[in-house]
Amino acid sequence: MSSASLPALTLLSVIIPARDEAGCIIGTVRHLHRVLSDAGVPHEILVVNDGSRDGSWQLLQNTVREITVLRPLDHAGPHGFGRAVSAGLDAMHGDAAVIMMADESDDPQDVVRYWSLLNAGWECVFGSRFITGGSVVDYPRLKLLLNRAANKLIALIFNLRFNDTTNAFKAYRREVIAGCRPLLSPHFNLTIELPLKAVVRGYSWTTMPITWKNRRTGAAKFQLKEMGSRYFFIMVYIWLEKHFSRGDYRRKP
Repeated sequence: MSSASLPALTLLSVIIPARDEAGCIIGTVRHLHRVLSDAGVPHEILVVNDGSRDGSWQLLQNTVREITVLRPLDHAGPHGFGRAVSAGLDAMHGDAAVIMMADESDDPQDVVRYWSLLNAGWECVFGSRFITGGSVVDYPRLKLLLNRAANKLIALIFNLRFNDTTNAFKAYRREVIAGCRPLLSPHFNLTIELPLKAVVRGYSWTTMPITWKNRRTGAAKFQLKEMGSRYFFIMVYIWLEKHFSRGDYRRKP
């Protein structure tokens, strides 16, 4: 259940990890900033440059003059999606965060809805592309089949009534992020570490439908063959915490 006693939020930090996204990152930032500004959402946009070699960093630096809430962060490494997101979370000024992809596969209008639900008293908001109102556009068939199988397994193991844990696009209050540390995942396995820890450690959460569309420029960074064992490690780690830690890591009343 949500808690109406939670303090009102004052600033949303949108964390965007980016590696070789020169073809889309500025368009993503401009669209996001326009949508959030039109909706009256106070925000900062942290784009974490994760070792790009295609001019992404220079484009971001040039865009700061146009969009003053943009905060480019040059992540020296070691690199990896999870490490880049963690660097953004470490540097955020906001009291809530949304993690978003650089290729604008995530809809900025959904960020506005995340902000609204966080302000309604939820500590976490998890978007799902696979509930009523959600949608996916041009999802590669093999990745879709593997995605649905992985999410069903996670839901079964953790007894979750949620079907899109592996999606990175989620929202958290700052205290949830602090309560989920230390963050162990250097790569895309962070997408399950944060929400599963938040659930296991007792933070309130709700779901909402979101829209996802496949990228139009650049190359996907997610590699299926590299992630299976990493996802499994994080799942086992959090399962062991849930059943054997005797509540040592659960939030305190």
